Amino acid sequence: MSYLSLKNLPADDRPREKLMEHGRKSLSNAEIVGILIGSGTREKSAVQLSRDILHTVDNSLDRLARLTVHDLMKFKGIGQAKAVSIAAALELGRRKGKANEKISQSIRKSRDIYKHVKDRFEDLGHEEFYAVLLNRSNKVQAIERISVGGISGTSVDGKVIFKKAIEQSASGVVLCHNHPSGNLNPSRADIELTKKLVNFGRMIEMPILDHLIITDKDYFSFADQSILT
Repeated sequence: MSYLSLKNLPADDRPREKLMEHGRKSLSNAEIVGILIGSGTREKSAVQLSRDILHTVDNSLDRLARLTVHDLMKFKGIGQAKAVSIAAALELGRRKGKANEKISQSIRKSRDIYKHVKDRFEDLGHEEFYAVLLNRSNKVQAIERISVGGISGTSVDGKVIFKKAIEQSASGVVLCHNHPSGNLNPSRADIELTKKLVNFGRMIEMPILDHLIITDKDYFSFADQSILT
């Protein structure tokens, strides 16, 4: 099979020219990725290669964003430079979405915390655990990563959480961790850990105000569901 480069494609199939002629919204996802890739292989154009990549993630940009640079480099024709270009473009899009959000200055409800932390969990294929430290005015003072785990869990040391809270002179703590599976329901381990931390926090007058479980689409609040203790 002979190689068909972008410049040899019909004008309507050339994504750069199509963008200039008809605007960026006229491009398909494969054409946009094709522009990022720039060139394909001897067998496939950049757009055809992009279609193959998107096909493996069911044409989901969310799933595409979960692929690491090394995952992308597994595709024939995608070297490090092209993989980095794709990953950087997806990260830029994520940051644009974050910049457009209006985040409350003072924490009044669980969704305010969610808006502060959700970007930290986007596109993660493993669990991470954070402690959000609040000051006396209920404003976010610091967001501390406590641990990084695997697909199904992460180990959390309560001593680390409270040490950081005391060092920052925090007045309250909100716990946050993600479920990469998309399941919002707390596990038995989640509930037991929360209960222990809440009880210890009361003893040292460092209250645990909530515990959020984060997925790509939504969140679960222990406080909202009245199961914080």
